[in-house]
Amino acid sequence: MNELTKKRTKALLIDTAISTAVSFAIEPLLKRKTKNSFIYTVVSPTVIFWGLEYAQMRLKGQTVGHKMMGIEVQNEAGGEPTPEQILERIVHRDTVGPFVYLKDRAHYDAYEGEKFPHDLYSYTVVKEVN
Repeated sequence: MNELTKKRTKALLIDTAISTAVSFAIEPLLKRKTKNSFIYTVVSPTVIFWGLEYAQMRLKGQTVGHKMMGIEVQNEAGGEPTPEQILERIVHRDTVGPFVYLKDRAHYDAYEGEKFPHDLYSYTVVKEVN
């Protein structure tokens, strides 16, 4: 595993930890508002994770995890990703992306961590920043 891939993994774990903490904080409120446990065990954590990532990417261009690891998501031209690219990237990463990656891992290893299936799908790239 190359260095950029390690940084991406650590950034995702940091962002997941933050999102989990927010989900745990909100869960008691949701339990009082809804009787359906599916909402606060499946829907809420996903919406919170995606929402936090989208908001951070739109406002600052990086998530907390990205900033801590010194990486940044860019469009293929080197600029900020569009709102559509951010959404495509998030949804693809958390749905079909892992299956696509496992199907042809060697193909993605050639990008040395800069691109995974969700990056190719959304026309984004991850770069190290100083």
